[in-house]
Amino acid sequence: MRASAIALALLGLLALSSAKVYFKETFDAGWENRWVKSKNKESEGTQGPWGWSAGKYYNDAEADKGLQTTTDARFYQISAEFPEFSNKGKDLVLQYSVKHEQNIDCGGGYIKILPAGLNQENFHGDDAYNVMFGPDICGSSTRKTHLIFSNKGKNHLVKKEIRAEFDTWTHLYTLVLHPDNTWEVYIDGAEVSRGNLKDDFDILPPRKIKDPAASKPADWVDARMIPDPEDKKPEGWDDIPKEIRDPDAKKPDDWDDDLDGEWEAPVIPNPEYKGEWKPRMIDNPAYKGEWVHPMIDNPDFVDDDNLYLFESNKYVGFELWQVKAGTIFDNIIITDDKAEADALAELTKKTQEGEKKMEEAQRATSTPETGEHAGHDHAGHDHDDL
Repeated sequence: MRASAIALALLGLLALSSAKVYFKETFDAGWENRWVKSKNKESEGTQGPWGWSAGKYYNDAEADKGLQTTTDARFYQISAEFPEFSNKGKDLVLQYSVKHEQNIDCGGGYIKILPAGLNQENFHGDDAYNVMFGPDICGSSTRKTHLIFSNKGKNHLVKKEIRAEFDTWTHLYTLVLHPDNTWEVYIDGAEVSRGNLKDDFDILPPRKIKDPAASKPADWVDARMIPDPEDKKPEGWDDIPKEIRDPDAKKPDDWDDDLDGEWEAPVIPNPEYKGEWKPRMIDNPAYKGEWVHPMIDNPDFVDDDNLYLFESNKYVGFELWQVKAGTIFDNIIITDDKAEADALAELTKKTQEGEKKMEEAQRATSTPETGEHAGHDHAGHDHDDL
């Protein structure tokens, strides 16, 4: 038993040591040396400045600092480089935290993994990317987590609806892509969606298509009901007028026929009128059912077991538009082992616990007269615009 336990422990250590972390960013001091701000929107005056802040509530004023959008109605584009890698035969795990402290009304909070060839100083929305993942909020109609994979130059959005968090607290978003073309999405460590690239994305053409040589026969009867040929219109049906003169109307006492013309009673709907006559409907004895177009194998279908594969992964970046700024991003990791992401998630968990405690403490010490918090200096909320 002891030998087995030791062997299992060694296997665990071996697995951990073989894990690869391609990129990790906790936005500590010096982060600006690792990231490149795009100038793509500067000439238009819509390039948003990035800040470095822990926000209003936090666990540790310095450790919880993250990358923050600071100005409303601006584009935000920034990227970081890492050694190029292929995820062939390996899991691809992307994880980061998002805090919409501004109570976001409309704006993106997603992250991208991009291939080699990016001009970081001109990073913009038309640049090719491999993966786009994360929350997108706009009013009450759009509150979803984007999941987009690129294949052969075309971006494919997941066909499932994946929820997103839209409150003002920190939340952790995790994507795991497996080499068997399956995927999972987690929010705050809990799985919220999973699927398969072949089923949940329109990356591959359909396996079956309608037979172009087939068409509905000219004599096909698909009318379920028909007018009853035995039903006859009742005699006198068309003699009943739609409107009649109001029998209760009386000529006004002050009506002058010479001045006002001959008085006529106003018209009202005829209560006896039954409308346009239509024969009753009966089951059609010739009905053959709904015609179904026959399907055939799609000659253009080519299966691909490598939909998950991105041979070149070299950059990570945020490329966003926000109507209401203030979102804070932190604790990014790209790895081939979810255990590594789970380990980094502990930092986010501490942040989540701390910001709730801080908010509760400030609420407890707020002055009854004004409801304002007394004696708190939010050291992490200085918006060091960079």
